[in-house]
Amino acid sequence: MLKFILGILFIFFMLFLNNIFWVVQNVIFFFCFIFMLKINFMNYFCSISYYYGMDMISYGLILLSLWICSLMLMASEKIYSLNNYKNLFLFMIIFLLLMLMFTFSSMSMFMFYLFFESSLIPTLFLILGWGYQPERLQAGIYLLFYTLLASLPLLIGVFYLENINKTMMIYMLNYKYMCNLNFLYLCMVFAFLVKMPMFLVHLWLPKAHVEAPISGSMILAGVLLKLGGYGLLRVFSMLQILGMKFNFFWISISLIGGVLVSLICLFQMDLKSLIAYSSVAHMGIVLSGLMTMSYWGLSGSYVLMIAHGLCSSGLFCLANISYEQMSSRSMLINKGMLNFMPSLSLWWFLLCSGNMAAPPTLNLLGEISLMNSIISWSWLTMISLAFLSFFSAAYTLYLFSYSQHGKIYSGINYFFSGVNREYLLLMLHWLPLNILIMKSNFFMLWI
Repeated sequence: MLKFILGILFIFFMLFLNNIFWVVQNVIFFFCFIFMLKINFMNYFCSISYYYGMDMISYGLILLSLWICSLMLMASEKIYSLNNYKNLFLFMIIFLLLMLMFTFSSMSMFMFYLFFESSLIPTLFLILGWGYQPERLQAGIYLLFYTLLASLPLLIGVFYLENINKTMMIYMLNYKYMCNLNFLYLCMVFAFLVKMPMFLVHLWLPKAHVEAPISGSMILAGVLLKLGGYGLLRVFSMLQILGMKFNFFWISISLIGGVLVSLICLFQMDLKSLIAYSSVAHMGIVLSGLMTMSYWGLSGSYVLMIAHGLCSSGLFCLANISYEQMSSRSMLINKGMLNFMPSLSLWWFLLCSGNMAAPPTLNLLGEISLMNSIISWSWLTMISLAFLSFFSAAYTLYLFSYSQHGKIYSGINYFFSGVNREYLLLMLHWLPLNILIMKSNFFMLWI
């Protein structure tokens, strides 16, 4: 683990060289492929140093962070070509990658909290520095205050755990004191609910996505939403008894909220806004499955987190390609794309089918596992899940048919077939999403 962190720190020194945008991108890709060779099917922490280690949950999410960060650089060609503070931009992405790797590999609750919050800083700078519109200031404030205010109780909870256990190591915490501490349960869970985000505390996400540059949207959808799920996977081992009393509340909000958010998706006219709201609906299913605390629920939520990270990031890339050509994200202008950029219509179809969990994508495996766990928990949830699945397909078809078909915008007077970089970028999102289902037993062995 330490070798990878030192390798990424080495990239910081390369920031003072000229024309190193592609060098950094290739180095992160190289680290990603080397990291794939470190796979092991251990359920416990391994590769342990003083405060850092890795188990199966950490392994998948660190690999996802490396993969998405390298693709972020590939998607941000415009920033490089305009020479728009590119060294500062590279610094922010590498700093963010380091914070994410530290977060997912921390074995101490306090270190986890520290890096969990630190990942907010580079994300905020990406939105404020390279966002599209003046409203990015408001989006940055929403992101900052929603996350920070919800995280303060988590800090209090972490210190309380240290006080009664005399240690902060996750695997050494004693859980017998936590049967009747209702306030501790709320402290430990609420920060992660906001980060996922759960319905009712989700308003920061669409704003942040719409105002963020393509790299900000990719890392938000791809990895940062998964911090909430990862945190819940870690803390629920110590909150099982309290979870049996209170989890029904969060499951109810998530499932009903998922249906309402799916309806909101059906009348969005902004490409990025629609994809952002669909993330809230998908994270609602992940949260519900996690809260059931069953084997199927935990495995399915982990699978869907990985799948959603790849699929949603790819859809944001497609929306950005359309935006760069049309200078607008409005679906009234971005329609009839089948005539304007026919080659990219295939990628719209492939990634939209992934978004609605069509086979053979990893989303399908995740959603089947989650539905199994949620319906096992209570058969009444079938009603919400039926609506959620139907509307998920409905808004994805709406996105695809409205953007690809119809009368082309009269202001377009040329044909665009895309460039090799864009096809490679989309291929690197789509391939793992469909190939990993052939190794589905990998996702069922980590518990």
